Amino acid sequence: QVQLVESGGGLVQPGGSLRLSCAVSGITFSSFAMGWFRQAPGKEREFVAVISGLGGSTGYSDSEKGRFTISRINVYNTVYLQMRALEPEDTAVYYCAASSVSGVPTTVPDYTYWGQGTQVTVSS
Repeated sequence: QVQLVESGGGLVQPGGSLRLSCAVSGITFSSFAMGWFRQAPGKEREFVAVISGLGGSTGYSDSEKGRFTISRINVYNTVYLQMRALEPEDTAVYYCAASSVSGVPTTVPDYTYWGQGTQVTVSS
């Protein structure tokens, strides 16, 4: 059974930081690209960041403007998203997802497995 479990969300003030984690089981972790997506109320799920299976390549949404960093530790079967300089517009449910597509896939249909999401709220 494949499981992706996100953690690390919460309430943070504008300008603050959070680190999201996603623990994965049930797949050969290093064979999958791992992505982070987010979905705000009333909006479609959108791509945030991706890292290739061995961690050699990454990709980011233009909206992050260098504020977010994705990383992974394959021996721990875990992927991370470090978020800095958070803005109210970053408020959303954040999802991690696993893709067997090679490289750094960036679209929702590329991803097979999804976590349940973790809420991030940026507010003063």
